[in-house]
Amino acid sequence: MEEKPSLLGLTQEQLAARLSELGDFPSYRRAQILDWVWKKRVTDFEQMTNLPPALRSILASHFSLHPLEVQEVHLSQSGSETRKFLSRLAADGELIESVIIPAAIGRGGAHSERITLCISSQVGCAFGCRFCASGLLGFRRNLSSAEMIGQIFAAEKITGERVDNLVFMGMGEPLSNTTNLIPALRLITDPALLGLGARHITISTSGHVPGLKLLGECGIPVRLAVSLHGASDEIRSQIMPVNRKWSLEQLLPALEDWCAHSKHIITLEYILISGMNDSLSQADLLSAIARRLNAKVNLIPYNTVEGLPWSRPSEKHCRDFCQHLISQKIPVTMRYEKGHDINAACGQLRLRRS
Repeated sequence: MEEKPSLLGLTQEQLAARLSELGDFPSYRRAQILDWVWKKRVTDFEQMTNLPPALRSILASHFSLHPLEVQEVHLSQSGSETRKFLSRLAADGELIESVIIPAAIGRGGAHSERITLCISSQVGCAFGCRFCASGLLGFRRNLSSAEMIGQIFAAEKITGERVDNLVFMGMGEPLSNTTNLIPALRLITDPALLGLGARHITISTSGHVPGLKLLGECGIPVRLAVSLHGASDEIRSQIMPVNRKWSLEQLLPALEDWCAHSKHIITLEYILISGMNDSLSQADLLSAIARRLNAKVNLIPYNTVEGLPWSRPSEKHCRDFCQHLISQKIPVTMRYEKGHDINAACGQLRLRRS
């Protein structure tokens, strides 16, 4: 039997069209349904108590509500309060991961928590970055728009708090799934639905050049992070096979075009891997790229993945690499992975369950 589509994947206009196909319902029913789905977050159509029983029955026959079910939640004991959760997809039972990353911020003199959610866009990944666990089990399929949004609903249920920021940095290459990513972004940023501002959304790409063009053309002013991880084609191709398809010679002009049409500064993500990409000569090349793009650099000492041969440089070596960029006036941060003790790197928890 064909899987019923989730209401989380329908725009206001699509819902109105579907209701028109299913019966002669007053136009205000659409607003009521959207309120139950997006604001009240009901889990059963029978909870939509201001809808007539016949409409509730029709909705239950043609649609589903939540496209995933949380299976496990792991809380980091490192003091970061990072939580990774594993979800099973209703459509086929596949498993995906999401990570909740809280950060203390000051608001009006008081401290509160800002919740960032790291979202998966695919089951597995076809791009095979050599440091990443997501690709070890291969690519299974793209996530639907509803399955991406379902991770937000799940995270807010786990924390009891609104998600303030989204980063599409989980399992998969988001720009390889623009067919579902872009509609998801429209739903997420619609003020009548989730209503999260585009400036609070970051899309991370390994360097999918055609996807960059499509994302730029969609007109949603999200932020962009690029998983660079190598500042020359020789090194980057060893770490990231995508570079053999879209080399730096193709990627950098595409990023320059992005910069020409975006008000947000690009972030260059750079995982430091011992003996691979952590030399000062790579730091010089990285500085040149950052300067060319007017980008900032986010250095991430490697988070060990069971089954992969890479290791993290010493803390001193990481600091020296960072200081070398600073000496060349490159905006740079050093970010140690939160949740190392709960396998928070992409794909690790799913890998253990497979």
